[in-house]
Amino acid sequence: MERLFRFLGVYIVRFFSQTYHMYRYFTHCLREFRHLYFYRRQVVEQCYAIGVGSLSLVCLVSCFSGMAVSIQMTYQMEAYVPDYMVGSVVLRSVVLELAPVLMGLVLAGRVGAGIASEVGAMKVSEQVDALVSLAVDPVGYLMMPRLLAGLMMIPVLVVFSSFVSVCAGFIIAIIKMDISVFNFVKGMKLDFQAYDVFVGLAKSTVFGGLITFIGCYMGLQTGGGAQGVGRAATAAVVISSALILILDYFLTHTMLY
Repeated sequence: MERLFRFLGVYIVRFFSQTYHMYRYFTHCLREFRHLYFYRRQVVEQCYAIGVGSLSLVCLVSCFSGMAVSIQMTYQMEAYVPDYMVGSVVLRSVVLELAPVLMGLVLAGRVGAGIASEVGAMKVSEQVDALVSLAVDPVGYLMMPRLLAGLMMIPVLVVFSSFVSVCAGFIIAIIKMDISVFNFVKGMKLDFQAYDVFVGLAKSTVFGGLITFIGCYMGLQTGGGAQGVGRAATAAVVISSALILILDYFLTHTMLY
């Protein structure tokens, strides 16, 4: 029993210690926003890397997920409700849940792991120490531009993902499910609410900041050479994915009920 409590105590202390360090880094990063003009080039570069660099992956995943949702909704609802409701369900499910969460998980693997690996490699190769020796704040130079780029570009990617998913679902419903264009569009218009778009954008903004912040934090905490970089990338993906699913519940409950 004593070993059990000791084991739990170590992990509880480690958890609160990591949470406190994350809080300190986050507040430090927010303070660095006052130097945004000096880091404008880094912000533009990170916006391009996160946004344009992820566009093809987002398009591919969104296309097939939209088609899958359309087929599944048609299969589940064809015996109970009119076929025009497929358009309503596809639109709302994509905008409210599928696009923000799915893109969050996909980008946690692509963007979060990439940031953690990049920053972690800089840390183990002592490039971060070189920045400190040149009186350049690593948080302002490395973390703040990536956090801001995530806050700006991931919502844009989610909007693009929603559009591609709905279009793919629309096409597959017409071709494979024999739903007319008029009925699908009628269903989308019947139940569309602008607030749904706001909820999806709010979720994607939170997820975007979370993915980039966790990636930068894990990168700056890297140690132990190449193995440490690999562990940092893995931890960034796991932590980001878990927090995305947890925060999705709380955001959905807060904004919809």
